[in-house]
Amino acid sequence: MLSTFLQELPTFVTALSGWMITALRVVAIIVVAWIVIGLAQRGIRSFRVRIASRLDDGEALKRAETLGRVFRYLVAVVVCLVAGMLVLSEIGISVAPILGAAGVAGLAIGFGAQSLVKDYFNGFFLLLENQIRQGDVVKIADHSGLVEEVTLRYVRLRDYDGNVHFVPNGEIRSVVNLSRDFAQAVVDVGVAYREDVDRVTEVMFDVSKELRRDKEYGPKILDDFELAGVERWSESAIVIRGRFRVAPLQQWAVRREYLKRLKAAFDANGIEIPFPQMTLHRPAARGNRTASNDPPEREEGARRSAG
Repeated sequence: MLSTFLQELPTFVTALSGWMITALRVVAIIVVAWIVIGLAQRGIRSFRVRIASRLDDGEALKRAETLGRVFRYLVAVVVCLVAGMLVLSEIGISVAPILGAAGVAGLAIGFGAQSLVKDYFNGFFLLLENQIRQGDVVKIADHSGLVEEVTLRYVRLRDYDGNVHFVPNGEIRSVVNLSRDFAQAVVDVGVAYREDVDRVTEVMFDVSKELRRDKEYGPKILDDFELAGVERWSESAIVIRGRFRVAPLQQWAVRREYLKRLKAAFDANGIEIPFPQMTLHRPAARGNRTASNDPPEREEGARRSAG
């Protein structure tokens, strides 16, 4: 028995050394892949920072950051696939049949995963055409919010309430970008029918000039107040529309501050902000052939702002 063991010992040692060499090669492949991914991602990040330092446009900076993140993701995926095939080759598994089977399986999976393929294609063109970038505020697929992340698979949004929405790129049919180049702060102001429209618009212009001179809000406004005029006749008010051209994402802050100051100006000038009113007609008493000549009674609803 001892002689048999001594005869088989060289074979065992040779096999053990072969497995150890294979294990060392596998570990070396994994380590090299990890190093390559780290160096490539660091290089992409450094290149993005260098490009960003030469750009003064905030929109271009957002696009560079988004594309840099996508390229880092692609580099990690490609290197991992190559490393995986090399590891399979080292442990004695032929890669060629796997690639052939993967082609057939990929065709079958493609029919069942059309939505996934659509997500990646749509995500690629969203980035290529610069429709969505990190930091934008957009409306997509019945959701709206701040774009926190853009990948080839999905877009991550955070709405005003803090909720996070993951929207697959395949569901995005149209994009409403609220933060590209500039925005418009649109204001609709309702006043009573008896007010002089010319006097109301004069007060609106005065408040807009005051807002433009403000140290905090002045830099956010890019152009003078634009008055569109009387927008419509509503049930209890004349609605006058105007707008400011403002910096991206500043339309809500400018609109709120303008309406706040306009309310104070209307109060100071005695301009009425209307509230809903209802006119009640009292029917004639039973048995009385003539209609009542009493004037109709007017019931005032709860006061509320019409702006």
